[in-house]
Amino acid sequence: MANYQDPERQRPSPSAQPGPGKGIFLWLLLLFLIGFLILRPLETERTETVNYSLFKSQLRDGNVSEVVLTGNVIEGRFGVPVEKVVAGETVQVQPFETNLPAMGDDELLPLLEEQGVELEVRPEPGMGWAMILLYMTPFLFLVLIGFFLLSQMRNRGQGMLSIGQSRARLYDKRKARVGFDDVAGTEGAKEELRHTVEFLKNPKHFKRLGGVIPKGVLLVGPPGTGKTLLARAVAGEADVPFFSTSGSDFVEMFVGIGASRVRKMFEEAKKSSPSIIFIDELDSVGRRRGAGIGGGHDEREQTLNQLLSEMDGFEANENVIVMAATNRPDVLDPALLRPGRFDRQVTVHHPTRKSRLLILRIHARKRRLKEDVDLDRVARATPGFSGADLENLLNEAALHATLANKDMIENEDIDIARDRIVLGRKREGVYLSPEDLKLLAYHEAGHAAVSILCPTSDPIEKITIVPRGQSMGVTQQLPEEERYLYRSDFILDHLAVMMGGRAAEELIFSTATSGASHDLHQATRLARKMVAEYGMSKALDQMHLGESDHQVFLGEDIGHKREFSEGTAELVDLEIRRLLREAYERAINLLREHRKELDRLAQRLLDEEEVTGAEARKIFGKEPTASRMAA
Repeated sequence: MANYQDPERQRPSPSAQPGPGKGIFLWLLLLFLIGFLILRPLETERTETVNYSLFKSQLRDGNVSEVVLTGNVIEGRFGVPVEKVVAGETVQVQPFETNLPAMGDDELLPLLEEQGVELEVRPEPGMGWAMILLYMTPFLFLVLIGFFLLSQMRNRGQGMLSIGQSRARLYDKRKARVGFDDVAGTEGAKEELRHTVEFLKNPKHFKRLGGVIPKGVLLVGPPGTGKTLLARAVAGEADVPFFSTSGSDFVEMFVGIGASRVRKMFEEAKKSSPSIIFIDELDSVGRRRGAGIGGGHDEREQTLNQLLSEMDGFEANENVIVMAATNRPDVLDPALLRPGRFDRQVTVHHPTRKSRLLILRIHARKRRLKEDVDLDRVARATPGFSGADLENLLNEAALHATLANKDMIENEDIDIARDRIVLGRKREGVYLSPEDLKLLAYHEAGHAAVSILCPTSDPIEKITIVPRGQSMGVTQQLPEEERYLYRSDFILDHLAVMMGGRAAEELIFSTATSGASHDLHQATRLARKMVAEYGMSKALDQMHLGESDHQVFLGEDIGHKREFSEGTAELVDLEIRRLLREAYERAINLLREHRKELDRLAQRLLDEEEVTGAEARKIFGKEPTASRMAA
């Protein structure tokens, strides 16, 4: 798929985002500043507590300058500081306070008059506004923090009062810049979705012959093939309200919230009918009920039940079409897939070579390509790439060209980007001894040699002994054309190619290495499919022995009963062993017959680290195919 749009047009402005926290924090800062200014004078001079006897003795000596009586507390000031021992240290006491004896002191007033010290009597203080503010500050702080958190949750639609509301977003057609013209490579899916748009634009035209508008359209396909992009194109083309959401938006920790959101979403869509609802990643909420170990997820099942009821329940729902996308249709509940709910299933496949060219042209609009860049060649060299992969390819090429300070993207940048995506990034700091490097070169040369010598094998694109990704070396094959059916002779040739690396190790070094583990794993899987699924074994008389891709997380493999006997299972193992042994013997015989060419190719790899497919075929005296010459 491809998408040409200006991302700046759809990015929300920072000024439009809610920000209530700024004002709240200013209030908090002002509150603490007021408290600091009020409490600061209390810390200017320290008042020490003294014994009443010391106070009277200093009063008799005339060393007391002022006395204030507040309730039972006497405060005053010594004229000359008095020494006092506090915690083992001698301190100077001038402001002081002491407590009047409980029985009072009749000598205090005459003594004050004798020394000429005026006594000031004050009433006991109440709770002033400063003290109230001091005691209320922690409470006000907690209140403001709680208000801030609730404001943030409300602005994000997560407030307690709105937790059951629908999270479906209404598509803003003023920002829509994606239409069917911006989507390439899925003409059948686009045509099907054009009909959906027409159903809503002109329903009377279809009802005149008794036709009923489909209630649901399910987009099915591998990741990256453009299912969500097609939904956005429908939103851009449709002249009706378009609500979009994701399956994960319905699942919450609170029971019943998902079902409530489904009801609210359909209520909003019915108010704006005719309208379209799009649910992305439907499998997160629509998984098969009762297939998990110990039962299903109660909240998910309630949400699914509500969705089933809204789509085709007791009440009629005629003017709302539900679109959904998933890459896991095998895990969906059968009740979702029946007619009356998702009436139509639109499969979005990986793009063909022609479709890849169209997708590359759309993505090339936003990038500066050199005139000699051949997008048709790039499309031929990227079999199995999805629309997202092709966009990433051109993006990686643009990044590489930018880092190289180039003004335009060249063919070299695209080739490097493709190798990085397909083969992985070059691994730095990997040291191989000369003996191991030689062994690796012969291993990859063995794969390439068998591929060149097998008549139906895919052509070699590149051979490298530079460590990339998870592998120490790679022999890259690219098909000349799209292949949808696999003949038995092609599969047998492919098995021999996978055995070529181990065969070269045995022929040259009389040993085996762990580098062939992945080759053996893939070869064993392919041989098992030939025997058990493809019916390519004469010993089993065209039998199909059951599927091998059951989903354990759905509980389908728990207690799974094998559908064939132990004798048949033993025969399957013998046939797999036979196929692998014959493939290995074929590979080692080919390498033995062409030992000189194998040595030359391995030495070329040791000298240059990478060899192209054309150079390898030239070593074996094989001319490139016509399509490769055209490339």
